[in-house]
Amino acid sequence: MMNNVKHLILGTAGHVDHGKTTLIKAMTGINTDRLKEEQERGLTIDIGFAHLRLPSGRIIGIVDVPGHEKFLKNMLAGASGVDIALLVVAADEGVMPQTREHLEILDLLETRQGVIALTKCDLVDDEWLDIVEEDVRNAIKTTFLKDARIVRVSGTTGEGLADLITEIDRLTETAKQRSSEGPFRLPVDRVFTMTGFGTIVTGTLVSGTLRVGDPVTILPQGLQSRVRGLQVHGKKQELVEAGSRTAVNLVGIEVAELERGNVLVPPGYLQASTTLDASVTVLPDSPKPLSNRTRIRLHIGTAEAIGRTLILGREEIVQGTKGLVQLRLEKPVVAARGDRFVLRFYSPTKTLGGGIVLDPTASRHRRNDPSIVERLQRTLQGNPDDIVLDVLAASETGLIKPEIIRKSGLSEQEVTSALKRLANESRVVEHGGRWLAQIAYDGIAARIRTALDAYHSANPMRSGMPKEELRAHFGSRMDPKGFQAVIALMAASGEIVASENTVRLSSHTPKLDERQQNILSSISTEMLNAGVNPPLVGELVQKYGPETREILSFLVERGELVKVTPDLLFHSRVIRQTEEALRRYLQANGRMTVAQFRDLVGSSRKYVVPLLEYFDAKRVTRRVGDFRILAG
Repeated sequence: MMNNVKHLILGTAGHVDHGKTTLIKAMTGINTDRLKEEQERGLTIDIGFAHLRLPSGRIIGIVDVPGHEKFLKNMLAGASGVDIALLVVAADEGVMPQTREHLEILDLLETRQGVIALTKCDLVDDEWLDIVEEDVRNAIKTTFLKDARIVRVSGTTGEGLADLITEIDRLTETAKQRSSEGPFRLPVDRVFTMTGFGTIVTGTLVSGTLRVGDPVTILPQGLQSRVRGLQVHGKKQELVEAGSRTAVNLVGIEVAELERGNVLVPPGYLQASTTLDASVTVLPDSPKPLSNRTRIRLHIGTAEAIGRTLILGREEIVQGTKGLVQLRLEKPVVAARGDRFVLRFYSPTKTLGGGIVLDPTASRHRRNDPSIVERLQRTLQGNPDDIVLDVLAASETGLIKPEIIRKSGLSEQEVTSALKRLANESRVVEHGGRWLAQIAYDGIAARIRTALDAYHSANPMRSGMPKEELRAHFGSRMDPKGFQAVIALMAASGEIVASENTVRLSSHTPKLDERQQNILSSISTEMLNAGVNPPLVGELVQKYGPETREILSFLVERGELVKVTPDLLFHSRVIRQTEEALRRYLQANGRMTVAQFRDLVGSSRKYVVPLLEYFDAKRVTRRVGDFRILAG
């Protein structure tokens, strides 16, 4: 169930040996250097993880990144999901090269807020601290941290830790929560196996909500799996929301099949591509301009890919300016429109800039085609079609037009025109005035098929899954109207068959084995012969065994038995004969007592009272005082 708890990630940044890991351990008690080599060398090589309970009671996830230039690609994998930055600067050294590069990277990824920890304060005097603090202020004055607090701390003595934690807690109050609506997306930053559980992947859930039992597609490989279990900060969860550091136990996947940079998404959502159209900003201090055919390293999410740049509409993008590019990669990556990324030169591996994805699955095109440049500029500015599609993609079960207008900020005319164009391009579908993004509909339809297939396997005798049980499988975000729209569209396409109360796959037919069929025949015969004095359900279970309840449900669904109360069933032929006798009596006599009905059918109060209440509910009879009369 959704709640109002914020799920946020604090990410470290800073030069090597400036005390990031020591500081995190002092605050949390967790050593994020999990590798033996890291512990032996005292050098962070890969990203590490911890969590901290803040004074407000909020728990914030922590990603600790390596500071050495050699391991910058690992830092980039950790920085992609950061909500609040913790820039660490050692008081005995001050601002260093990686301090500046990490700052540039966080800026390029549009990190919004953070705090600076001036570490190792116990090693220098106050006069030196004032000089270093001024040095830090100069370094951050043009960055997102220009107004951030600088807190003097020591991970060794504990000085300033309480003040730093209080400032982090304050920042969480205003930090923007990632959206838990729409399809989930989890870029993988770690893959390992655990005895008794199998394959585990970890990452920060950047959007949506992930639940135990959800089907997942692992991109770019296209592998299919299912969520066996979820953990957040070492505790089991039934669901996790966007912004959470999450461990996912996957079904039927080998560790060797996965790697950092893979992405978990719902079936049908997103696709991998080797060609991205993007807007790129080249850093003012880049070693050189970004020119056509430059070999680059793209860092997006937790993935790294090598490729070349196709500069669109010009020859190069000079330092300190923006331009449009097509990134042509040597391996596929997974992205969505609006994703931020970082670019580094292939050699030497220096950060050159970064940007925003405009088309994550672009087709190859000529770099001087003015129509392409114009289209991408419109996309960058946010044209109505893209805005409407983004709004719909964030709601799996779609929206009615007034909601689209409200969420998009566009006029009714703009939304109407955009929906018409998108429908003509088969990018949206509509049912009963409700609009769904085709990609979101494909994803939820795939999950419904998976849920029905699992239900049919577990309940082969049942004709279909109860509608409300199916909707509840998806939690509170599956609103009733949206659910009905999806079911109607799937039924119209012939994928499923929906009745008033149940849903089934078109390919499903209820099945009984020979032994179950024999039990069914015996029960049906016994119930028919018993007439208006049938055995109770508990008595049938005791006689025929534990499968009896499923067989009885099968007979009820088939219409052979009628459920009068949870423990009292009658053969349908007996119900019809009893109703006919009841109608004849009331037509002749006008009214009837319970005792008269008992004598009429030859039964006892244990059976006739529930039967009369059943006929009342079916509007055959109506109770007036101590009598029954015909309802019609």
